[in-house]
Amino acid sequence: MQVHETRAQVPNAFALKGPASPDTMLDLRVALVNSDIAGLEKALMDVSTPGNALYGQHLTKEEVESFVAPKQESVDAVMAWLKENDIEATKASPAGDWLSFSIPVSKANSLLDADFSEFTHIDSGTTSIRTLTYSIPADLKGQLDFVHPTTVFAKPFNGPKFVTPPKIKPAVNLTSDAVPASCASTVTPACLQALYGIPTTLATVKSNQLGVSGFIDQFANQADLRTFLGRLRPDLSSTTTFSLVTLDGGQNSQNINDAGIEANLDVQYTVGVASGVPNVFISVGDNNRDGVNGFLDEIQALIAESNPPQVLTTSYGFDEPDLPTSIANSLCNAYMQLGARGTSILFASGDGGVSGSQSQRCTTFIPTFPSGCPFLTSVGATTGITETAASFSSGGFSAIFSQPSYQASAVSTYLTALGNTNSGKFTRTGRAFPDISAQGENVEIVLSNQFGLVAGTSCSSPIFASVIALLNDELAAAGKPPLGFLNPFLYSTGASALNDVTTGSNPGCNTNGFPARAGWDPVTGLGTPNFAKLRTAVGL
Repeated sequence: MQVHETRAQVPNAFALKGPASPDTMLDLRVALVNSDIAGLEKALMDVSTPGNALYGQHLTKEEVESFVAPKQESVDAVMAWLKENDIEATKASPAGDWLSFSIPVSKANSLLDADFSEFTHIDSGTTSIRTLTYSIPADLKGQLDFVHPTTVFAKPFNGPKFVTPPKIKPAVNLTSDAVPASCASTVTPACLQALYGIPTTLATVKSNQLGVSGFIDQFANQADLRTFLGRLRPDLSSTTTFSLVTLDGGQNSQNINDAGIEANLDVQYTVGVASGVPNVFISVGDNNRDGVNGFLDEIQALIAESNPPQVLTTSYGFDEPDLPTSIANSLCNAYMQLGARGTSILFASGDGGVSGSQSQRCTTFIPTFPSGCPFLTSVGATTGITETAASFSSGGFSAIFSQPSYQASAVSTYLTALGNTNSGKFTRTGRAFPDISAQGENVEIVLSNQFGLVAGTSCSSPIFASVIALLNDELAAAGKPPLGFLNPFLYSTGASALNDVTTGSNPGCNTNGFPARAGWDPVTGLGTPNFAKLRTAVGL
């Protein structure tokens, strides 16, 4: 046996409770080594890079699976090991690169030379069974990627706070070209239309879908959506709604008291900004046993679909140090699979400035995940009519993922200008984020029949996702493929189609964080959308 993964200590947010009961059943998964991840990455870049002969020729489900399916010898070797230990495993992903099985703690300890214990998340009181180290047979190195969940300590998600505004302002004039002054203190769909030039005309292509991720029993309320549209998008039909997909026991209770701030925000700003684009709310329930709050289950469910949404927005995330490199890489590669098939994946960058997903004490900067994954688009936040960086907008440099070539020039320019500021507090060679940004403060939503304001990059991601979904609608109507993985486009021909934000910063860790400046920066990325320029840049 050889030690395969190990953690030096229990993460700060958790406390060791004691040994796990030997009879407790563990749901474990084994990730097998993919046969050709480098080949898939090349294929992704080919179909996503403007000017490449293969641009827009997205892969089929089967083509993607051929890259990620493990070699047969790997399957045989791992299955033989499990069988020797009287373990029956089942295939747990479309390409067969994941296997799953359930065994008691006592058996898991002997199988993996592990010490599975109970750990409590101090703030929430939730417990999980994990081990700080485990081993696998030496002859499975190179065949078995990792066992999960073992050394992952994912904190429970937090949603944004809902603030009742001092008084409700009347809806602004939808036909005004100038940005109404009220948008400085209350952001509405009309503000975004005026600020970014987002059209109000209805999308026409029914196959063009916009997916919204839902977690932690955050339910999107249809009555609240009706109220929201009635006041803030009266030009849309009051019956405009969304469809529902559930997994892991997910649901979407319509009891007005169960309405979720995050779910309502996300759906109101996709339905309410991406006019007429079919919207699907993906509710991931609490029965996830994937160790990452349902992230793995959601992406594998989408990979398994024959027609996944063309855009996916997610307003949740982790601090990168909470996840072992193995599961971070595996999730990132799963996003690459969906991107290669033509889905634009957008994630909120986080709300702790340089201190991570939420504001916290730190000495070195804390990157967030999945924003550090190079195969998706990370969205930061701005504020104000003359846009400036929102101070909470998370950004920085991954300590797991290296810098992709598509952003090398933009990041190098920024780092040269930055000089020695914050030296030693971040990884200069890491994947830099966010990529883009949008309004994220004083955003008006309806919750349990009340109007109020929310803030966070969780506002920004659905707003930018709506812009991409509207562009995809026009592309589909013109017989063209969807935009798919956005970053190679954004950092090349798309960069000049964005509003550059050059002021503000994202403080944290007892520093001023990173300053925004001309060009790309790790607070607002390349900037906010200019719809007319983006239309031209995508060839419409």
